[in-house]
Amino acid sequence: MPVPWFLLSLALGRSPGAVALERLVGSQDTARCSPGLSCHLWGGDVLCLPGSVERTPGPVLEPAHLRTEPVLRCRGDTDCALCVRVAVRLAVRGHRQEPDDEEESGGAPGVEPGESRNAPLQAHVVLSFQSYPTARCVLLEVRVPAALARAGRSVGSVVFDCFEAALGAEVRIWSYTQPRYQKELNLTQQLPALPWLQVAADREDVRLVLDVSEEQRFGILLYWNQGQGASKPRWHSNLTGPQNITVSHADLVPCLCIQVWPSEPDSVRTSFCPFSKDPRALGNLWRSARLRLLPPGSWKLEAPCSLQAEVVLCWQAPGGGPCRPLVPPMPRENVTANRIHEFPLLKGHPNLCVQVSDWGKLQLQECPWADSLGPLRDDVLLVETRGPQDSRALCALEPHGCTPLPSSASTRAARLGEQLLQDLHSGQCPQLWDDELGALWACPMDKYIHRPWALVWLLCLLFAAVLFLLLLLLLRKGPVKAAPGGRAALLLHAADGAGFERAVGALASALCRLPLRVAVDLWSRRELSAQGPLAWFHAQRRQTLQEGGVVVLLFSPGAVALCREWLQDGAGAPEARGPHDAFAASLNCVLPDFRQGRAPGRYVVACFDGLLRPDAVPAPFRAVPVFSLPSQLPGFLRSLQGPGASRSGRLAERAQQVARALQPALDSCLRPPGAPGREAAPE
Repeated sequence: MPVPWFLLSLALGRSPGAVALERLVGSQDTARCSPGLSCHLWGGDVLCLPGSVERTPGPVLEPAHLRTEPVLRCRGDTDCALCVRVAVRLAVRGHRQEPDDEEESGGAPGVEPGESRNAPLQAHVVLSFQSYPTARCVLLEVRVPAALARAGRSVGSVVFDCFEAALGAEVRIWSYTQPRYQKELNLTQQLPALPWLQVAADREDVRLVLDVSEEQRFGILLYWNQGQGASKPRWHSNLTGPQNITVSHADLVPCLCIQVWPSEPDSVRTSFCPFSKDPRALGNLWRSARLRLLPPGSWKLEAPCSLQAEVVLCWQAPGGGPCRPLVPPMPRENVTANRIHEFPLLKGHPNLCVQVSDWGKLQLQECPWADSLGPLRDDVLLVETRGPQDSRALCALEPHGCTPLPSSASTRAARLGEQLLQDLHSGQCPQLWDDELGALWACPMDKYIHRPWALVWLLCLLFAAVLFLLLLLLLRKGPVKAAPGGRAALLLHAADGAGFERAVGALASALCRLPLRVAVDLWSRRELSAQGPLAWFHAQRRQTLQEGGVVVLLFSPGAVALCREWLQDGAGAPEARGPHDAFAASLNCVLPDFRQGRAPGRYVVACFDGLLRPDAVPAPFRAVPVFSLPSQLPGFLRSLQGPGASRSGRLAERAQQVARALQPALDSCLRPPGAPGREAAPE
């Protein structure tokens, strides 16, 4: 089927402009030969009858080499078809013998009776072409001057233009002479298939451009090539004509491959993987990788693509700080994604985490036992290393290193060294690991905490909190305790200016007057400073979801910019814009829930009227309904309260209450700097 010539040119190369095909104008077959030779193409096709091999009584011309080249045969500016050019190199075989008489001379092939010994050699060269369902044979008459006709020498080439062929077809070509003096030459070639696919990238998306004729029907498949012949289809469609297919940058991984083929029986499929070296795709791959515990003691690194990584266990102490690798005595292990591996552990512990590295760079750290065994514990890890001749060394792992026991140092483990050793020998420290290289024990520290002093500090903090709450109530009406049994809600927002934070505080305070228990970073600055944004977010999210609550993502222009920066750069979550920016710290954990279909029922997305349009929220987060406040407050409150929401009349009344509390703060946030305004009346 004729298609535009430049599409055919692109189809034969790996990228646009990789191959510039020669264009032949006209529909007639032609032949030409090297300088010094003369050739003629017989009109019309001939029968494809090679015949048997005959003996050569004298010098003859024979095909010595066969070569093909794709070209374009065009009948107009755009009406072009793919064509195969065939070039045959000819050589002389056999020696010329001096004839005794004219009759003997006339018997030599290629020499006319009565001609002298300087007569040229002549050969009839047949080119046979087969490509289902087409078969053709053409005859070329070639003459070589006697001066060039030396035995064993190449005399030149003859070129035929050309055999038309279908895109994606397999073509077979033979060359021989009539009569035939040797086995015919043959060549098989696979032509590329349409449609040609271009990959065009912009700041947010990748476009797959399939630029074919309007009547061209084809299939396209996007799949993950997971190695060793395994593939996982992601998207398939049968399409017609030119198409632009958009793929989000967030969906790119190195093993994402594209396969296209014409919608014809037994068509050839063309596959390529254009994102294998894309750094954004590699970043997405590691962000989507997850550690999964499998009973009884096995685990698996789940990822879209097959990858090699180095895994080591580490110990994460509460209160932040780096996770301490347990090497030695535990060994590092090279693992392959999507394969089951065994943990060399006797018992799990919430402080045990797994670090996954690629070429020495830490890519993933998870504490897989924290969900089942609870939050991090204030336990001391005792490490025993074993050497030759049954030598042993025991130390306590602390933030600055491993403190030998017993020790005269001034660290906590050194001061409690004798008690820890007694606990170890009495069996009060659970053993986590044991082999010929060493062993690990986790010793609880609860009984060594000075509980009277802790109680005094707790009472002081409680008294300070009561004074602060009373002062806050005097200044303005603050958050009210939620009704008993109310649903928990974690409100996350970006640090987008003081006006925006006032609107967030007004919304959170209004929600607290409903049967909701609201947690927001504005009311937890001390905990954020002590724990850090990431640890605070993990603790609040785990508690909220375990209680059947909901996480509210409140988007603003600053939050959208953070998400786009993270999705485009592929370098992990963006740095927090302050010590209390929990939203930036949460992106690394929130987005996988949306991608893997776990967001509905657990997350709610919202934005403020006049500050951000719902369609400006990044696409991955639109997997759940997006509410614009206060215009869509009834639906927003219904999503927060869950299946047991109040009846419509009561819900509308509560929505009006929240709107009245939110509107003054929102007006102040939207008012341009320096614009006159009035103070919001107290409720």
